[in-house]
Amino acid sequence: MAQANKRIPVTEERWQELNELKQAGETYDELLDELIQEHQRRQLAERTREVREADSEELTPLDEL
Repeated sequence: MAQANKRIPVTEERWQELNELKQAGETYDELLDELIQEHQRRQLAERTREVREADSEELTPLDEL
């Protein structure tokens, strides 16, 4: 993958937080990729939960038929 050297302005506090999350030998690109994937997994889990809740509210249990 080609690297694009972009700058992302962050506060000193955010930089320290990122630095604390980063493992030894891990690049910031790898850390950001990991954080993005985790965020996407959480969004998918939340959407799945919402669909299940909506389905359970709309469906009639078989024993009530």
